[in-house]
Formats: sequence, C-alpha cells, structure tokens
Amino acid sequence: MTTFSQWMADIQQRTESALDRALPAADIAPTRLHEAMRYAVLGGGKRVRPLLVHAGGQLSGAAAERLDRVSCALEMIHAYSLVHDDMPCMDDDVLRRGKPTVHVQFDEATALLVGDALQTQAFQHVADAPIADDPQRQIAMIRQLAQATGSRGMAGGQAIDLAAVGLQLSLAELEFMHIHKTGALIRASINLGVQCGRSLSDEQMASLDHVGKVIGLLFQVVDDILDAEADTATLGKTAGKDAANDKPTYVSLLGVTRARQLAEEMCQDALDHLAPFGDAGQRLAELARFIVHRQF
Repeated sequence: MTTFSQWMADIQQRTESALDRALPAADIAPTRLHEAMRYAVLGGGKRVRPLLVHAGGQLSGAAAERLDRVSCALEMIHAYSLVHDDMPCMDDDVLRRGKPTVHVQFDEATALLVGDALQTQAFQHVADAPIADDPQRQIAMIRQLAQATGSRGMAGGQAIDLAAVGLQLSLAELEFMHIHKTGALIRASINLGVQCGRSLSDEQMASLDHVGKVIGLLFQVVDDILDAEADTATLGKTAGKDAANDKPTYVSLLGVTRARQLAEEMCQDALDHLAPFGDAGQRLAELARFIVHRQF
C-alpha cells in the first residue's frame, strides 16, 4: 500500500488534471471569463475535498473516474465560494493561495461571474456522466450537493457568519454556523464519495455522516488557530483577518490552547467512528490526523 503522503500527492495531481479537462479552455469565448475561471481553480489549494471524496470511495469500492467527477464538482463549488468570499462586499481580501484574488487580478464584475459560472459548471459536470449505478441514486446525490451548497448549507453558513461580525457567539452557535459554512461541503465530500460505489448499510452511512460532520468542524477549528498564529506567506492568504474583522472564532471564544484541545478531541471522535471499518477507513483516518496537524 502506498504511503499516505504519496497517496495524497497522487489524488491532488489527478484532481488537477481532471479539473484542467473539466473547465472550458481559455481560448473559448467568452475568453476572459474562462481565463478567470481557470485562474480561480487551477494551480493551488490543498484539494482537501477531493481527498475526502477518494477516501470515502475506498469504503465502497468506487471507480476512480466517478470520484474524479465528484471531486471536480466540489472543487468548482469551493473555488466559487472563495472567489465571492474575497470580494469587497464580503471579506474584501487581496490574496488567495499565494496570488492576487480574482477581483484584483481581473475585476469585480468578472469575479462575480466566475463564481456564478463555476457553480453551474459543477452541477453540469455531475449530470453529464454516471457517478452512481442507479440513476435515482445519482439524482439524490446531486440533490445532496445542492443542499450542501445552498441556503441550508454553505451559503446559509456564510450569511450567518456575516451577521455575526462583532457579536459574541456561544460554542453551540459557532458550531451551528460552521456545520453549514465550512462543514457542509466537507461532509458532502465523504458521503458522495461513498455513494459512488456499492451501497453500505444505513448504520454505516450514519456513522460516516457523523465522521464528515466532525471533520468539517475540525477543519474550521484548525483554520481559526492558523489564522491567529500562522503568517501570510505560510497560509497563502492574509493572516489575522478574523481578528481584524472582529469575527467570532473558536480562538476568540476558547483561546488557542482550548481550541487545540477541542481539535484533538474531534479528531479522536472521528477515529473512533472509523475504527469499525478497519483498513477500508485508513485513508479517512489519516486525513483526520493530517487536518488536525496541518500548518497551512
């Protein structure tokens, strides 16, 4: 079996190649929009969601080509959310993945259209070819992706986040916000990856859904810690933005030490729920450990 680092590098590379094929070429009209879409998606990012998709797919013996297609859709949606999040009307940031944000590199109107186009391109991509054995399951998977993206998922979490600026949230309120804002797509990544293969039992799916929820929150806790402690060069985005914008975070609520403890507890919770899956859950377990100890 390949090492975790080699497996991760392989998935990241195949995702990059798949995204390159999935996105419209830059020389196809409208060329500026297509160039900006490719700028937003390609050549950067940790590809955490594709890694989770492929790790979930290992639990159900899913075909790699199906997992690539789902991974591309999730990355397009994730990239669109970052493009819009960086715009002046939202977080107003000038750096993303170590390079100028889309509205800085191009312009605000183009950035807005890039987000719109990437979101719709994502849904076209998972509708264009089979990602499940049963067409009804594929429809259900697309519905699940839509829910994770919309007002009851990522977009809703972002709305809560904007409304919470300057407020002191409770731990339960902060968790509710991030289950939607960050956690919804991460949770969907595992679930959709599993559903690309053979059916698992309801009990197994419930356990994996819990793992997805926990890893989604874990990712955000670590993100808050890194925003408080890492520098801009390491992060590839502006460090300290949360504190500067008076945003409620796990660090502002709990402090760094307790936030780190919470991250470790969440990681252990995920590992406990993965233990019954044995070797099939190894990659997901390794990803949970990677996320809790990541430095960028």
